[in-house]
Parts: sequence; structure tokens; C-alpha cells
Amino acid sequence: MANTPRFLALSFISLLTAASLHAAPPQRYTLQARASEIDPKAKEHPELSFTFTNKEGKPADLQNASVDTSVKPQGKLVIWLMGHNGALFERLNSYGVHAIQVHYANGWFGKFGNLSDKADGQLLGRIRLEAATGEDHSPDVTIPKPDGMMERAFQFVKWLDKENPEGKWDHFINDTKDGLRWDKVIISGASHGATTAARFAKHQAVDRVVMFCGPRDQNETWQSLPSATEPNRYFGFSHTLDGGWPGDHYPRSWKMLGLDPFGPDIDVDQTPPPYKNSRRLITSADVNNDEKRAHSCVTPGKAAVKDADGKFIHEAVWKYLFTHPVAAVGK
Repeated sequence: MANTPRFLALSFISLLTAASLHAAPPQRYTLQARASEIDPKAKEHPELSFTFTNKEGKPADLQNASVDTSVKPQGKLVIWLMGHNGALFERLNSYGVHAIQVHYANGWFGKFGNLSDKADGQLLGRIRLEAATGEDHSPDVTIPKPDGMMERAFQFVKWLDKENPEGKWDHFINDTKDGLRWDKVIISGASHGATTAARFAKHQAVDRVVMFCGPRDQNETWQSLPSATEPNRYFGFSHTLDGGWPGDHYPRSWKMLGLDPFGPDIDVDQTPPPYKNSRRLITSADVNNDEKRAHSCVTPGKAAVKDADGKFIHEAVWKYLFTHPVAAVGK
């Protein structure tokens, strides 16, 4: 600035100072928006219980997102395929991970869920894939692209990029600006959502799959299909009293997904982190012999198990599932 007039230099410095004063301090952001308001192309599918409002007339298409800019970012985005779990999102953000929950077609299960044993072992898998991609994979449902999970997630991230620039959501938009960077996405869910997450990852390569109390579809064979996502990137966690365990649903799916080579079933209450680098984690923690609680206790929330001090006993497990290096595998 040797030849810059003094008043111009001072003005430039003043502008920088003003900008820094008005910059938002590092903090945790939580955002919410309706899918139907973000994308005018989004439609309802009442035949699949996939609507914008519920029976009480309240919004059913709310989507949630959060990020903590005070934490060093991992550069990863979790897409959660179940109802919003604020406790889980708080933990994801504390790991430096962005998180969103999207409204996608999952009400169809009540209509088709008991038919998989009457088909070719692919009925539910095809429906799940169509619900996730918005592409024509199933003759039983019609879910166009704007209503599939992929497009709704993309439209949501675009909205977040405009509404919350501090969160730097644009990191997850691809170079051609027509979709997400799926190599930066962790696809996750519980129960029904875990099953759809696993089916989607078979089709689309993602950074990681985290499956709580799932996957099931125990009468289907899609779990053994070739996978676009490497098997060592799948992580599962379930309770041994969950009906999916004694019924051999989760163990069957984990084996068919190819998780055996990366370590045995590990009881997280008996083995400390990093759980022998296994992808198959289980717990037998006390849930008062309640199968329903066993099903949901593996995620943060009211059903999760606490110690004598009132702290969740599986904090280390949750962090492991979402952050353990995928190259570190067990035997």
C-alpha cells in the first residue's frame, strides 16, 4: 500500500474491521424447513402415507439440520433417515459433523412390509431404493425424483447454503451443482431407516453407513448384492434383546453385507474402544427385559441406558460408529 492514499488505506482497514465485528461468532446452528416450501416440484403421495400434513393438519414434511461452527469440521454430512433426533444431532455436531434429517417416503412399509416372503427376495429392497433415489426401481410404487431422498437432501442443502452460510454447507454440493458429494455423506438410520440406508449404500457409494437396530428385511436377499460402498464402511449396533437379534435378522444381514471379515460381534459393555475395530457391535445392557426399549436404546434418547451418575453408557460407541477410521478393521 506504499502508493495508496492514506484515507483509502484507512477506509479499507475500517471496512475489514466492520466486517469482522459483524461476523457471527462460532456457535451451534439448528435449522428447520418444510420440503414442500423448499422445492415447488415436491409432491405428496397419499397412497404411500407420504404427505405434507398429518391427520391433525400439522406439517409432516419438516426437515431438520444442525452444525456447530465452533468445532473443527470433519467435512462429513450425516443424512438421517428417521424422525429427527436432537440428542443424536448434538453429538454429531460435537464430532465436527454436519447433520440433516429429510422427509422421504417411508410410510409405504405398512402396505408392503409383510409381502417380501411372497416375492423374489427383492420386493422391499426395490421399494426402498426407489424411495431413496426417486428413480424407477420398483413396479409397486411411483416416487419421482423430487420426492426421493437424494433430491430432497440436495434441495435442503442448497437451502441451507443460502440460509446458513456460516455453516459452509456448499462443501457438500458437487462441482456441477446438480447434486450432493456422496463421498462426503454418512447415510444413517435406525430400524426402518437403517435398512433403507444399507439398501441405498448398495446402490450409491457413500463415505459410511451407520445402522442402528438394523437392517432387517429378513426375507429378502438384496443384502448380498454387489455394493457400491465398500463393506468396511458399514457399521452396525444393536441390543441382544431386540427382536431382530434372537430372530437372527441383524446377524443375517450383517453377514450378507460382508461385515464378518472386519471383526466378530463385539459386546461394547465388555470390550473398550476401539472395540477390536469391528463393524458388528452389540449390547446386553439392562433394559428391564423390555424388547421395545431394547430396540430403541441404541440411539441417544429416553430409552438409552444410563449409569449411576445419569450419564449415557454408550457415548463412546456413538462416537466410534461415526468417526472410527474406515481403514482400521478387525480380524
